[in-house]
Amino acid sequence: MAVAVVSSLPCLSGVMRQTNCAADGFDRLASTRCGRSTKIACGERQQKLPASRLFRGPCDSGDMRVFVVSDLHTDYKENMEWVRRLSTVWYKKDVLIVAGDVAETYKNFVFTMAELKRRFDSVFYVPGNHDLWCRREGGKFIDSVEKLNALLDACSKLGIETSPRIVGDVGIIPLFSWYHKSFDTEKDISGIRIPSLEMACKDFHSCKWPLQLANGDVALAHFFDIMNEKNHNLFEEIRKTSCLLITFSHFVPRQDLCPEKRMLFYPNLPKIIGSDFLEVRIRSIHGENIGRSACHIFGHTHFCWDAVLDGVRYVQAPLAYPRERKRRMNGGEDWLPFCIYDKGFTDRLSPSYWSDYYSKIKRDPENTDLAPWVARFYAR
Repeated sequence: MAVAVVSSLPCLSGVMRQTNCAADGFDRLASTRCGRSTKIACGERQQKLPASRLFRGPCDSGDMRVFVVSDLHTDYKENMEWVRRLSTVWYKKDVLIVAGDVAETYKNFVFTMAELKRRFDSVFYVPGNHDLWCRREGGKFIDSVEKLNALLDACSKLGIETSPRIVGDVGIIPLFSWYHKSFDTEKDISGIRIPSLEMACKDFHSCKWPLQLANGDVALAHFFDIMNEKNHNLFEEIRKTSCLLITFSHFVPRQDLCPEKRMLFYPNLPKIIGSDFLEVRIRSIHGENIGRSACHIFGHTHFCWDAVLDGVRYVQAPLAYPRERKRRMNGGEDWLPFCIYDKGFTDRLSPSYWSDYYSKIKRDPENTDLAPWVARFYAR
C-alpha cells in the first residue's frame, strides 16, 4: 500500500482484474501507481522506530506492559511466520490487544490465537470482517453469525479475553462493531467512474447474514453494537476503578481517522470502514477520563495512525499484508506489536504518515479535487 492509498480491508475483484492486480485488497489497486507522489503528500517516510520505542526483550522492571496489533491476516504464510517468530519469553507478564482480522479461516484463527496466548499473559480480541468470512469454510457455518459464535467459543476455550477486564491499573474494554454506509457524511467525489461497494468489497459476497441483516446496513452495525450492552455494568465498574482506560474495536469510530476521499484510490472507502455507534460508546465509556488516561485502538484500514481527537488518543498499528510491508508502508515486521502502555502510555507511534500529515495540514473534506496520484490512476 502506498501512502495515499486505501488498503486491504475488503477486497476488489473485477476491478482488480481490469488493473492487472491481485484480488487481495485495495492496496493492490494502487500500490504500483503512486510512485514519487507519496513524498508530495507526506514528506519522507520514517523507516524504523527508534530503538527506545521497540520494547524488545523482557521488561526490566518486571511490570506489566500492554501491546497492540491489528490486521494479522495469518492466512498469508509470511504473516503466520511473523506470529511464530514472536518471543515465547519476552512477553510472559504482558497483555496483547488484537483489534480484529486475525484470519479468514477458522482453523488459522484458532492456531494464531493459541500461538499468541502461549506468548502473552493475557490476550484480548474483537472480531474483524475477514474473521467472519464463510467462503473457505466448506459449508461448516450456516452464516457469519454462527461463525462469530464459534470464534467466541474458541476464544473462551483458549483463554482469550473478549469481555472487559481490569489488568493491573489498566481497564481494557473490547467493543464489538460493524460498518454502515451512512457513517460516511462527507462530500462524494464525482466525475470519475468509481466501482460500486458490491464490486469493491468482498464482504458483500464472503460474509453471510440472516435475512433481517445486510452488509453495510445500519441494522447490522446496530446488531453488533447491541452485543456491547451485556457488558454495560462492567463498563461502569471499570470506569470507577481504573485510572487508565483502553477501549478497542476493529472498525473506525470517526471519519476523520481516514484520509480525505480525494486522497484515496477508492474514494468510497469511508462507506465501508466505520460505525457511528462506536464513537458514542467510546465517549460514554471514557467520559470524564478523557485526556492522558483515555485511549482507543482500532484497525481495518491498514493505515498506521496515532492522533488525539477531543481528548482521546486513537491508535492503529496494523501488521497488514506482506506486500504492503514490502512497499514499506508500515514496516510492521520491525516494530510490532506496538507497546502502548509501560507505566503509563508510551510515546507516539512513529510510522503514522497520515495522522502526522493531518497534524500539520487541516483536513478539508469539502475539497473534491483529486490528489495528483489519484487523478493519474483514474486517467489510466
